[in-house]
Amino acid sequence: MSFESNRAAALGRLIGGTSAGLRGIASVCSAHPLVIEAALARGKRDGTLVLIEATCNQVNQAGGYTDMTPRDFRTFVAGIADTVGLSMDRVILGGDHLGPNPWKTLPADEAMRHAEAMVAAYVDAGFSKIHLDCSMGCAGEPVALADEDVALRAARLAAVAEQQATASGVTPSYIIGTEVPPPGGATHAITTLDVTSIEAVAKTREAHRAAFADAGLDAAFERVIGLVVQPGVEFGNENVVAYVPQKAQGLSATLTKMPGLVFEAHSTDYQTRAGLASLVADGFAILKVGPGLTFALREALYGLDAIAAVLVPEGEPDLMAEMEALMLEEPKHWRGHYHGDTERLQRHFSYSDRIRYYWPHPRAAAAVARLAQRLSGRAIPETLISQYLARLYPAVAAGELHTDVHSICVAAIDLVLADYAAAVQD
Repeated sequence: MSFESNRAAALGRLIGGTSAGLRGIASVCSAHPLVIEAALARGKRDGTLVLIEATCNQVNQAGGYTDMTPRDFRTFVAGIADTVGLSMDRVILGGDHLGPNPWKTLPADEAMRHAEAMVAAYVDAGFSKIHLDCSMGCAGEPVALADEDVALRAARLAAVAEQQATASGVTPSYIIGTEVPPPGGATHAITTLDVTSIEAVAKTREAHRAAFADAGLDAAFERVIGLVVQPGVEFGNENVVAYVPQKAQGLSATLTKMPGLVFEAHSTDYQTRAGLASLVADGFAILKVGPGLTFALREALYGLDAIAAVLVPEGEPDLMAEMEALMLEEPKHWRGHYHGDTERLQRHFSYSDRIRYYWPHPRAAAAVARLAQRLSGRAIPETLISQYLARLYPAVAAGELHTDVHSICVAAIDLVLADYAAAVQD
């Protein structure tokens, strides 16, 4: 089977039909309503399917850090889709890193029982793209497990997914494997990364094939569409490692030997449009993006805050000051990730964008609402857009973009999504 045939087959199974017109697909990993809105609006505008994923820590049967179960998350996305005017038939929901990670401090069997319940909840809620990730050790185990143990646990979860799929009428597509560094980006400065070896890919696939076969899950293994690998892309707090195609040539070539499979690349945030297109061309057809989208949102909000300070110098404290106070009072989402003399800078401007965890907080939401109120009814001069939101200036100057807070924020996120749309479409 040729490289292109592999990709077409894998994408066809993912989207439930032909993959004509698609070389790949962007996976939007965020629970922020404006990010979801921007992604759905772009899908409607481009006439494409939209893949939105939730992670195991973010959404699970206990609520996760968003306080949403998988069914709650589906309802949340469906509500935004209804507002945008996009049918949920055009939306693919995925579960990312589904495994024992949220419960890894517990003994393995107990953690896996929780993971089984989580996978069942995801499939029951209609999530059809399931990433099985059991690579992490639990209480008393090594940090990273052997491929055979990872595969056995993944097969255990796949069995639960298949049973639930029968009851729910869902046909899951599976992703296997994991990546290093962990999801969300590294916490230190990085310069180079080791690309996943050809041997590691072969070993991961064979271990999972054997484990699925032993569990009587051959049909489920036929729906494994991709492997998570490290193509040599990552971001730290302060820097981005760009994709270098020459370093991944051997890895890409292995796809010709794996019928119907593509690679899934995590942490593709902040890659250039050309870099994203190269990743897709080389077989990394599923591109995960998350922090880069909320980073763009934060840029827009801080730009609008600077504009408000010029237009309405009196009144409420600025948004950045409010966010700084909130993050200092509740440091759990950034402490341990930001260090040293640049700690304050990183709280607001880090590529890892851990400020994203604070936007749903009532205090942050109230501060954003006050910002919108300060600018409500005021015409923002084009010159201030040019000064503080330069990337949006062309659309504003052309009369294509309104300058209310909501429109500006969605447009800023869409600029990032546009790079992914260009990369994945023929």
